[in-house]
Amino acid sequence: MRNLFTFLWKHNFFLLFILLEAIAITLTIQNNYYQKASFVNSTNIFTANILNINKNIYEYFLLKKTNEILSEENAKLHSKSIKSFVKLNNKIFYITDTLYKQKYQYISAKIISNSVNKRNNYITLNKGKDNGIKNGMAVIAPNGIVGIVKDVSKHFSSVISVLHKQAKISAKIKKNGYTGTIIWNGINYKIGTLKDIPTHAKLSTGDTVITSGYSSMFPKGILIGTIIDYKKNQGSNFYTVYLKFSEDYNKISYVYVINNLLKKEQKKLETSSQND
Repeated sequence: MRNLFTFLWKHNFFLLFILLEAIAITLTIQNNYYQKASFVNSTNIFTANILNINKNIYEYFLLKKTNEILSEENAKLHSKSIKSFVKLNNKIFYITDTLYKQKYQYISAKIISNSVNKRNNYITLNKGKDNGIKNGMAVIAPNGIVGIVKDVSKHFSSVISVLHKQAKISAKIKKNGYTGTIIWNGINYKIGTLKDIPTHAKLSTGDTVITSGYSSMFPKGILIGTIIDYKKNQGSNFYTVYLKFSEDYNKISYVYVINNLLKKEQKKLETSSQND
């Protein structure tokens, strides 16, 4: 308290000057229309800027929640898309009152761990068994394929990335339908390799490569990438095709895990046929 009084006494003339200036400014603004209008306008601009800054800060911290909500909504839209249904043949008799049966269900998830610089890369998701995720489910992102679920716990799941030596995805060239297998050579995470394309197939750089739909995991037509180069293998009738992945695996944050609702039925039939 003594220090405060000492300070006030030491700077009393300066503080008195400030007080008188404030009184003078207040009287000037209150008794002059122009100065009053200018002051009000300036105050409004200052307040608006403060509110705008506050709003921007608030919206920034809401981005995480907003992205999660958008991801959930997109998953619902994917599940309701006509591409997630198979058409039922009703030419002979009616089994249901609809022509379509849902085949694919999409579950949104957030990536909590990811790598792209190893020979075998894995991705960890923040959802697991409690969310309906199982081993063998396909994982995609907004711009392309991501990988296949390998291990699942109650709340988390581990995904074999496309950037893994064991990852082999059935793919086809969109314009001509020739099919092959996507693998990764372990060098550049942006570049993949398409194997088993016959040399009589007409190829061009820029051709689109998509999932073939031949596996029970990935739906047909999911984007994989575009061809950037290709060469004929010596002593072989097949090309080695290089493509640029459509998805940047170093930037993805949210993914969709695909549940094939008819997978069990398909696998049972295939197993039965192979055993005959």
